[in-house]
Amino acid sequence: MLLSIIWILLMGFFVGQIARRLGAPPLIGMILVGILLGSQVGNVISADVLNAADELRTLAVMIILMKAGLGLDREKLAQQGSVALRLGFLPATTEAIAICLASMVIFQLDFPTGLLLGCVIGAESPAVIVPGMLRLKSLGWGVTKGIPDAILTGSALSDVLLLLVFSLLLSFLGKGGVEQITLFGGFTLTALQLLPLQIIMQICLGLLFGYLAARLLVSLLTKQNWTQNAVQDTIIAAGLALFLVIVAHGLPYFSGYLATMALGFFLIELDAPLARRLRNGFDSLWIVAEIFLFVLLGASIQLQVLSKILLPGILILAIGLFIGRTVGWYLSTLGSNWNWRERLFLLPGNSAKATVQAAIGAIPLAQGIAGGEIILAIAALSIITTAPLGAWATMAFAPKLLTRGEVDPTKVTVATHTLLLAAVDTSDLATEVLIKVADLARRSNGDAIVLHVVNTANEQAINQLQQQAKKLLSDIKYEFLTVSGAVPEEIIRIAQEYHVTAIVMGKRGHQPWEQVLIGSVSQAVLEASPIPVILLENRDTNSM
Repeated sequence: MLLSIIWILLMGFFVGQIARRLGAPPLIGMILVGILLGSQVGNVISADVLNAADELRTLAVMIILMKAGLGLDREKLAQQGSVALRLGFLPATTEAIAICLASMVIFQLDFPTGLLLGCVIGAESPAVIVPGMLRLKSLGWGVTKGIPDAILTGSALSDVLLLLVFSLLLSFLGKGGVEQITLFGGFTLTALQLLPLQIIMQICLGLLFGYLAARLLVSLLTKQNWTQNAVQDTIIAAGLALFLVIVAHGLPYFSGYLATMALGFFLIELDAPLARRLRNGFDSLWIVAEIFLFVLLGASIQLQVLSKILLPGILILAIGLFIGRTVGWYLSTLGSNWNWRERLFLLPGNSAKATVQAAIGAIPLAQGIAGGEIILAIAALSIITTAPLGAWATMAFAPKLLTRGEVDPTKVTVATHTLLLAAVDTSDLATEVLIKVADLARRSNGDAIVLHVVNTANEQAINQLQQQAKKLLSDIKYEFLTVSGAVPEEIIRIAQEYHVTAIVMGKRGHQPWEQVLIGSVSQAVLEASPIPVILLENRDTNSM
C-alpha cells in the first residue's frame, strides 16, 4: 500500500509537471498516470488503495470546496445573485433533459434511465472548476462583475440538485416504482412531489450547518485559542469540514458539500484573519489532494467499456453541452449585465466533468440497473474529454473573453515572491543590514540580493563583504552584485531591474565623513525610490 502511494505521489507530480511544461493542465498528466498505474494497464496500485478511492476522493473534494468557500466574495455574489442561482439550476437541468432525450434515441433507453444518465453527466466538477475560478480571481479576470463567484456558487448548487434527482431515480429504478410517503393527517405524496421540498431543505440546512460550523471554529481557534499555529488551525478546520460531509452521507437531509463551502464563506465574514490563515493551509493541502484525486480518477476509467460507445458517447456529450447546457446558460444570464463574450466564457469555464462522475458513475451498474454499463462508460468518457479541455480552455480563453479587474487579496491567495535588496558598504553597518535581510527572508521564505556600489577599488574589502554575506546568509538563496556609479541611482536601478520587494540599507556610518556620505545616500534613496526602504541605525533600531 505504501509503495502504491509513493507511485501515485511521485509519478502524479512529475508527469503533471511535464504536462504543465508542455502547455497543458497538470491534471491531464495525473489522469494519464492513473490509467497507466491502474488495473487496465500496469496494475501497480494496490487493491487497498483502490478500495479506499472513494474516501480519498471525498477528502479531496472537501479540500477544494473549502478553498472555494474561502474564496467567495459576498459583495460580488449580491451583485450577481440572481445569475448565480439560475446557474445553479438551469444549465444542469437543461443538459440532463437533453442527454435523456438523446439517449432514448441513440441507446434506446427508457425515460427514467435516460434521465439517470443525464443527472450523472450534467453534474459539474468542483475539482476542475474551483481551482480554475480561484486562479482567475487571483489574476483579476472577470472579478469586476463577479463572474468566477457566480460560477463557483452555481456549480455547488447544481450538484445538490442533480445528486438529489439521481438518488430519487436510483430508488425508483431499483424498486420498480415511485416510493410513496405518508405525511401527518394521512396525506400521501410521492418522492417526486417532495423533490422541491428536499432541494430547499438540503440547501437551507447546508447553509445553516455551515454557518454553525464557522461559528464553532471561530470560537475554538480565535476566542479560546486552542491552537498555536496555522497548521493546527488547518487540521481542525479540515476535520470539521470532513465531518460535515461524512454526516451528510449518513443523514441525507442536508448537502455536506454545500455546508463545507458555506463554512469557508462564513469564516470570511466572521473572522477574516482566520480565513486568510486557513486559505494558505488549504492551498497546501490541495497540492497533495489534487494528485490523489486525478490519479485515482484515471485508475477508475474502464478502457474496454469506452471503446464500445466512443462515437455515440461523444455525440451524447456534444448534444448535452451545445444544445442542453447552452440553452441553460442563455436563460441564466438573460437580463444580466454580462456581455456576449462573458456569456461565451461559460462554455470553457462551466462545463468540466470529473469528480461527481467518478463518484456516482458506477453505482447504477453495481445495483444491477439496466443500462448501467452505458452510464458508466459515458461517465468515464466525459471525464477524459471535458476535464482536461475545461482546465485548459478556462485559462486559455479568459484573457480573450473576460475583462481584467482589480484583484482582492482578502478573498484569494495572491502568490508573491519576496526578494530583498541589501545595499551594503564597507562600514560596520553592513553586518546589521545582512542580519536584518536574513531575518526577513527567513520569515517570508524569500531570497536576497547583496549589492555593493564600488566607488574606489578595494578588493580586500569586497572579499570581506562576500565572506560576511556567505556566513550570515548561509541558509538564504542570494546573489552578490558589485556595480560602479552613483550610489543612490545604482541602488534604485538594481532594485527596479530585479523587482525587489524592499531595500534594506544603513542610515549612517561611524566616522564623521561616513555619516555625511551614507546619510545623504540613504536620504536620496528614501526620497527617490518607488520601492519601500528599510533604514537601519543599529542592531535594535529600524525605521521605514
